[in-house]
Amino acid sequence: MNVKVTPVVVFLAVSFGLSWLFALPLWLSGGLENPLFIVFALAMMFTPAIAALVVVFFVEKHPDGRSRRHALGLGSVRPVGRFLRYLALALVVPPALILAALLVGAALGVYPADFVHFSGFQEMLDGQLEALGQAPLPVPIGLLVAAQFANVLVGAVINTIPALGEELGWRGWLLPKLLPLGIVPALLISGVIWGLWHAPLVLLGYNYVDAPGWLALSAMVGMTIVIGAVFSWLRIRSASVWPAALAHGAFNAAAGFSFIFVMAGKSFDPLQATILGWSGWLVPLVLVIVLGATGQFRAPTPVVASAVMPANADSSGDSTGVTESASVADAE
Repeated sequence: MNVKVTPVVVFLAVSFGLSWLFALPLWLSGGLENPLFIVFALAMMFTPAIAALVVVFFVEKHPDGRSRRHALGLGSVRPVGRFLRYLALALVVPPALILAALLVGAALGVYPADFVHFSGFQEMLDGQLEALGQAPLPVPIGLLVAAQFANVLVGAVINTIPALGEELGWRGWLLPKLLPLGIVPALLISGVIWGLWHAPLVLLGYNYVDAPGWLALSAMVGMTIVIGAVFSWLRIRSASVWPAALAHGAFNAAAGFSFIFVMAGKSFDPLQATILGWSGWLVPLVLVIVLGATGQFRAPTPVVASAVMPANADSSGDSTGVTESASVADAE
């Protein structure tokens, strides 16, 4: 099966074009210091979804709502047990990978960690309260750290909506279109595309403040390849875009862990440490290799469609679901 080039080219043109358009006010005034930075950054997150909708409605011209939902990864969530299982994994795996990145960074000496007294977090809270003219909170720092984990769960759900703006494009529509190339090329290409799409912000200093633009963007691509592969696993195995969107939301919600566990008075280079740097990619890379070696990037068997399809039904239509593009695994 060959990849249809025209829909992919249109998708990339719209998503990248709109991302630069929405980021243009930041380039014209203030950069990351622009008071409306969050607004423009959130608007950017919806550009892959807009691009996917443009392609689905005007390029592929799917005939009905069911076909369009299927093309975007918004089709059936049955079997429900499988869907819920991957939602649970989506909520847990990304924060676990972010924490693992800090542990690896500390072990390699590139992340100055304080996993016992949380001195950096305490220092940050005291500074913020002092700036507001308030006394330090009479609450044990360990309890405040524990509250951050609860905040991640809440934040993951809230972040799922803007994250869906990206995931409808990257893993909902684009990934199944690339799977005919093979799982490894599909993961690499989609990861590179996802990383380069961040260029309007990364080149302004987002995530990698002091790095040269080319190096910052290269690091972003490295991160999006390994993390994008994890999100792709959730998309393929659940046959739905929702677990990938929830995982993206959980990932964004847990990104601040690096400031909770850092040692007071110390700093770190995001090119070296945290999930943004090379040391943070090691654990997710191992996870992706293990998933690949154990066949976890194969699509699950579709819900018994053939058993209920009339014998004279036309099954030659072009499906864009993951289950057609990837090889079929055992039923779950």
